[in-house]
Amino acid sequence: MPAAAAREHQAPAAGCRCSPQLYNSLVQTPAPQPLPLAPLDLERELASLFVEALNLPIEPQDIDPAAPLYGEGLGLDSIDVLEVALVVSKRYGVQLRADNQENQRIFRSLRHLAEYIATHRSK
Repeated sequence: MPAAAAREHQAPAAGCRCSPQLYNSLVQTPAPQPLPLAPLDLERELASLFVEALNLPIEPQDIDPAAPLYGEGLGLDSIDVLEVALVVSKRYGVQLRADNQENQRIFRSLRHLAEYIATHRSK
């Protein structure tokens, strides 16, 4: 019997009360991929990254994830956002380009940035 066919018809391990079909489907199922960070965890990680990368005089936990990043919120300027975009790109594999028409939405708040990274990250 070829090796592939032998794998398809493995008997359940001793003491296993599941059907041979269920056992074989479990044995042949590849290991799950690591889950991406949950948005809340990612928000916390990004807050720390902002403080570190921009040398902000606040603690990461003091950053409101819903507050605007520009102006009256966190008070970032365009140079700060470029620095953050570079760090985010390297760390998460997310391409953030200056000519992206979604930048205003992406950088609206820490929460918006985290949501964007969670859906577009490659690392």
